[in-house]
Amino acid sequence: MAKVRASHRFARISPTKVREFTKLVKGMTASDGLDQLRFMHNRGAKMLEKVLKSAVANAEDRGARNTGSLVIEEAFVDMGPKFKRVRPRGRGRADMIEKKFSHIHVALDAPEIS
Repeated sequence: MAKVRASHRFARISPTKVREFTKLVKGMTASDGLDQLRFMHNRGAKMLEKVLKSAVANAEDRGARNTGSLVIEEAFVDMGPKFKRVRPRGRGRADMIEKKFSHIHVALDAPEIS
């Protein structure tokens, strides 16, 4: 079976907040990764869990027989665009506020049997 992919583009969260969880689940089976993410009370973990569930559903849709044995082959987060906002400060100055977006990508693959 070819790799099954899922992504969430333009997620309204900073990439660094999601990357720590992609490093955690990469290489695990999909069911183990979902179990890990389910018990983490963090917004980035919840977003990654949704993308992982979508990838498993994509695998089922493409005819994967045993979705429990699928391995998280790739999990990475790219930087999306930024909204730039100005926050007025004292003495006529201003600070730039960057509201960052992320592109979250997950790819599942069947394990190699040798």
